[in-house]
Amino acid sequence: MKRILALVLTAALSPSLGAQKPAATPDIPVAPTIEQLAAFPALSSLSVSPDGSHIAGLRADNEDRVIVVWRTDALDQPPTVIGSDRMKFNSVSFIKDGLLAVSLWQPYDARTDRVTKTFVSKFFITDIEGKQWKEPLIQPRASSRAQELEQALSNATVLDTLPNDPDHILVISGSGGNSGDVYKVNVRNFTSRRIQRTDERVAGYITDLNGELRARLRMDIDGTGAYIATEFRNVDTDKWEVHFRSYVKDRDINQVIGFTEKSDIAFVLRNTGRDKAVVYEYDINARQQKEVLFENLMFDANDVLINRQRGNENLAFGEIMGLSYAGPRGDDIVWTSPYMQALDTGLRQALQIEQSPLRVVDIATGQSANIAYDNEVSYRIISRSSDMGTILVSVSGPGRPPEYYMLRNGELALLANAYPQLDSRALGDTRLVYYKARDGLDIPAFLTTPNTAMCGAGPWKAVVHPHGGPWARDNIGFDGSMWVPLLTSRCMAVLRPQFRGSSGWGRKLWMAGDAEWGQKMQDDKDDGAAWMIEQGIAQPDHIALFGYSYGGYSAFAAAVRPDSPYKCAIAGAGVSDIKRIWARFYTNPFFRQAQAPTVDGLNPLDHASRMQIPLMVYHGDRDRTVPIEQSEWFVNKAGSSEQQVEYHPIADYAHGPAWTRAIMADQLRIIENYLQSGCGGGGL
Repeated sequence: MKRILALVLTAALSPSLGAQKPAATPDIPVAPTIEQLAAFPALSSLSVSPDGSHIAGLRADNEDRVIVVWRTDALDQPPTVIGSDRMKFNSVSFIKDGLLAVSLWQPYDARTDRVTKTFVSKFFITDIEGKQWKEPLIQPRASSRAQELEQALSNATVLDTLPNDPDHILVISGSGGNSGDVYKVNVRNFTSRRIQRTDERVAGYITDLNGELRARLRMDIDGTGAYIATEFRNVDTDKWEVHFRSYVKDRDINQVIGFTEKSDIAFVLRNTGRDKAVVYEYDINARQQKEVLFENLMFDANDVLINRQRGNENLAFGEIMGLSYAGPRGDDIVWTSPYMQALDTGLRQALQIEQSPLRVVDIATGQSANIAYDNEVSYRIISRSSDMGTILVSVSGPGRPPEYYMLRNGELALLANAYPQLDSRALGDTRLVYYKARDGLDIPAFLTTPNTAMCGAGPWKAVVHPHGGPWARDNIGFDGSMWVPLLTSRCMAVLRPQFRGSSGWGRKLWMAGDAEWGQKMQDDKDDGAAWMIEQGIAQPDHIALFGYSYGGYSAFAAAVRPDSPYKCAIAGAGVSDIKRIWARFYTNPFFRQAQAPTVDGLNPLDHASRMQIPLMVYHGDRDRTVPIEQSEWFVNKAGSSEQQVEYHPIADYAHGPAWTRAIMADQLRIIENYLQSGCGGGGL
């Protein structure tokens, strides 16, 4: 491991990208333009072939992206370039030696009794020269218009790449979910065999280290309520047997996340009787919980990282490499294998990654602790060859766009910068903070403050920026949506509150949002605005709220609640009528019982004619997650209020990502323009 300390900054792939850092004075950063923020990353979706001979990725090509494939022993040579005439590439990765798994998408108008604008995604497998393209499952010839529509919207997904089988993968049929029939597909001749017939109540399958179907989740309802059953396949009888149930109303998690080599012991992620999820061993045959394998006192445990490749001299088959937890980055890793610990030490030294103190708080108890953490920059292993001889590493931070490195033959080489056009100094500084809600609950949040050389010392104009979901969370990493970089580079402080109802911070915070939409959940955001003023971060009367999806709902709620701390709000693809959104989507009895009761509180549409602050609304016309009607209803009713409402429908935009770079730029530009010159007049 000593040779890893020799950092070779050869920029092996960078010459082919042709992008240069922006010019800047030694002291004053250069704020990025809208076009620079809207651009595709120069290189993305990187992976290495199992044998370590090739690297594949997506390279920006103005409005489009192309697949590029390099030989790892000839990175100075031009790559093979694969383009697409009709559909656009979303991702690419090696699925076997010489074969790429490619995801593509395009707009689609579904014509039934009416025209529904949407997007379709497709999964193909191709060779490294892009000569032959195959769907993993061959579709039969459609016999009706309805069947044609069903096939157009369906998309197989990979359940298991079977890393020790050079010719086969496991694929789930259907519309991109995890509950269709399971097929074993030969990726050399594209013959397939169904190995598991399923039904609509199955929520997902889990394979063991040998690629055998071993566990699954099933959704159902009994006299107690909606539950998820964890079932294991009995290897002697080939029958599925229920081992435990988790009732959704209790927010219990019992999730199988891995198996030992012999498959008689499962690793289970569980939070029953706890605030934080832990990983424990479960004896399948004895139906007995064994000892806790991993827990973090401050954050939920996430996963167990197991070596699935045979024949690796550095890591035994089935060896636990590390465990992850939902820390500030969302997937922080504790390496447990001696080999991975040594690799971690070498990479940190070579990449000059230093830890600094971080205060963390247990939301359930209010207890705090100081830990050493990668606050400014961290790394991730994003792909590796079977023998660990070639490893791809991503290095990034909240204010540092991703950079990609290759570790090969003991040397670390810089491959590319994803956004070489951005001056990272203009993206500000981000840190995890905590503030008290009005009822005493600790609310975690990510605070990004502007560069003082560019924007001066605070207090600054500020934006409260709640995430979507709401059963979701933010993390401290680089914000690829470019919303935070946009706002911070325009000299605004940004607070991303992990308000009650956010998941990934423990049961107490998660469940505290039930039926509190627009009420205590909204108080948490308003209390964050007050905290920024108290801390000298935000200028009073110069704070806005901007959110997308559920965050857009929060903006609608902010616009109608009395005594608002905001000068204005921006609602992107927001829900304005919580009654009709769930009546439309929660037709399944399981989901009606599981989540619908948690969605209650303020209904913004009922108060739209009495808006309290100015509002800007934007929404994509191809959005099938939150239909554009949700924004249209609110805007039409808000027209009778005394406040200004500005509306921007965006053509060919779904719930994300943007179909074109021009659409991405338009979205960022209307946000920038509203905060600079709108917001009720004169800007924020």
